[in-house]
Amino acid sequence: MSPVKKRSARRAGTGSRAGKAAQGMATRAVHAGEPRNADSGSLTVPIYQSATFSSRTTREMIAISQGRQEGNFYTRYGNTTTRAVERKLAALDEAGDALLFSSGMAAITTSLLAMLRAGDHVVSSDAIYGNAQSFLLEVLPRFGVEVSFGDPSDPDRFMALARANTRLVYAESPVNPTLRVLDLLRLGRMAARRKLPFLVDATFSSPVNQQSLKFGATLAIHSATKYLGGHADLIAGAVCGSRPLIARIRNMRKTLGCVADPHQAWLLARGMRTLTVRVRRQNEVGMEVARWLERRPGVLSVLYPGLKSHPQHVLAKKQLKGYGGMVTFEVRGGVKGASRVADRLKLVRLAPSLGGVESIVSQPPLTSHLYVSAEARRKAGIRDGMLRLSCGIEDPADLIADLDQALRGRK
Repeated sequence: MSPVKKRSARRAGTGSRAGKAAQGMATRAVHAGEPRNADSGSLTVPIYQSATFSSRTTREMIAISQGRQEGNFYTRYGNTTTRAVERKLAALDEAGDALLFSSGMAAITTSLLAMLRAGDHVVSSDAIYGNAQSFLLEVLPRFGVEVSFGDPSDPDRFMALARANTRLVYAESPVNPTLRVLDLLRLGRMAARRKLPFLVDATFSSPVNQQSLKFGATLAIHSATKYLGGHADLIAGAVCGSRPLIARIRNMRKTLGCVADPHQAWLLARGMRTLTVRVRRQNEVGMEVARWLERRPGVLSVLYPGLKSHPQHVLAKKQLKGYGGMVTFEVRGGVKGASRVADRLKLVRLAPSLGGVESIVSQPPLTSHLYVSAEARRKAGIRDGMLRLSCGIEDPADLIADLDQALRGRK
């Protein structure tokens, strides 16, 4: 067993039996990171709603504040509740360690700032979350960091963008909203040969469907607001990777102050206990809805990795354990046509975000990629008539009936 797997096996265990064997994903989602509380008998990790913590000695306080000893010092540095969730995240992604942030964008920006300095260069996918692209395109250059965008679907041409001063490679898979699947193993190997960290935003898959670190990613980034939380009641972000790199990012998080608060972390821990049940159900619902949409007259195209018509279906079968609850489809009439369909939906709610137990729909040109130029959207394959459907855990027949009436144009 590799060192990473050994570490994750130890974290996955509970009580005195910890570390005897690696446990399954569902077991880890419920138990990892939450040691038994002998004093209170609490079945769940408590909310340690405290801004600061006392130490027994000055020496202990300094050791904790410098990260040389486990413990609590000040919640901006960490907290027992947030640390429990981080251990759970690390166990699910089979990582050396993990960090929790106040949002997915905080996870992305803090990680990049921790790894870059003036004069550095980044190679990034041209198909990433709109706000992440804005940060790379507009903010980093202000601090002397250059960024080159390319299409990672062609790994050779994409990695050819690397220069002598390139310091990392950034990508997203599956891609929002086209659900393109990248060959992470090949990209990861190419990055490793150049000794470049490979950062992957894996929000759309969650660790249940894709453990990105196993496919060569150096860091797996998640908007925990989405599938990890799963109930549309929190905003958080997460980064999973090796202990040395996570320690480096932790120092930047401490400086920027974008740590998740204890109650936010507790809500995430609660949501993650049902992660595997929810995601596997959403895999089933997504597949059924996608198959129906593909047969539906009036739908111009359907993008779903589980369909044979998907451009990377063969790759998706190798890389994904499940195809997810995200289904993107295109209707006639451009933005206005898509708006008419979205406005007629009754069961499916019109809202941004994704990954919750309720089904929601959004228009990428008006939400996630609103601030991305029309030309950049075109290059990324984002068409004006696209609707991004995040399937929840409802009965597929009810979702299909709602989609059918909306597509028919009934009042």
